[in-house]
Amino acid sequence: MRRRFEEVADRGLPYLVAMMHGAVVGYGYCNLFRTRSAYRFALEDSIYVKDGQHGKGVGRALLAELIERSTALGYRQMIAVIGDSANANSIGLHRSLGFIHAGTLRSTGFKFGRWVDTVTMQRPLGPGDGTLPSGDPGKA
Repeated sequence: MRRRFEEVADRGLPYLVAMMHGAVVGYGYCNLFRTRSAYRFALEDSIYVKDGQHGKGVGRALLAELIERSTALGYRQMIAVIGDSANANSIGLHRSLGFIHAGTLRSTGFKFGRWVDTVTMQRPLGPGDGTLPSGDPGKA
């Protein structure tokens, strides 16, 4: 967790923690979608909400803030890679904030003793691909 946080923070990307009554109830961050230069305008989001806290707006608040901050940094696309096609909460959360289904990779993950699909969703940030970028995001 520390290595992941440092990697995100060192890139100047958003890493957020949601607190309720002094306890962590969720966190979210963005990292590069791919490290190759061609993908430098795309980020992948990750949202985690503590069991028992779903449906209380935690994930929505985190994802909305990630979208806002990533847009302000000049990124143009946000990708969600959801590790289970049965994860209706995450799919619904992303859909509610403008993500569209971009594809499903069958049985690409193995967790909780079973194969799971990977659902990919995508959302444009700012002008998206409607205009050419004027520089690299996150660079002063």
